[in-house]
Amino acid sequence: MEWIPNTLFILIWLGALLATFIPIVPATLLIWGAALLHALLTGFQPLGWGYLLALGVLAAAAMLVDNVAAAWGAKKFGGSSYAAWGALVGGLIGIFLGPLGFLIAPFLGAVLAEVVFAKKTWLEAGKSGIGTLLGILGGVGAKFIIHLGMGILVLVQIF
Repeated sequence: MEWIPNTLFILIWLGALLATFIPIVPATLLIWGAALLHALLTGFQPLGWGYLLALGVLAAAAMLVDNVAAAWGAKKFGGSSYAAWGALVGGLIGIFLGPLGFLIAPFLGAVLAEVVFAKKTWLEAGKSGIGTLLGILGGVGAKFIIHLGMGILVLVQIF
């Protein structure tokens, strides 16, 4: 009856891959949880604790990329450390504002932090905001690649 845990993993993984683009869904945890569920249902054969730990490290990397990307984008486009912190705080606030808030809040956080704390013009601050948006999009892309890799590693192990 190995087809049941295999099918469950594949379905959850594919759903989580799509959910990568929906900020409020914890896609990274869904993938790791699907691997854990597979391990539990198969008596940790072929996925053992070491493999789950390695997937956990990849999951942590995916979450780190997600949280740091907006701040990195702001800095890359000439923003000060205020813009990076503003983007990070905006991103945390944006989590509670839905998918649109996920994009708008970090942008506004970076721009407002630049204007208020770094005393930059709105045009200069806007560049930091655009960098924030590009960082978010790059972070989502990187997270998708990590999610894809996590699933492929599991598939290679179970088939």
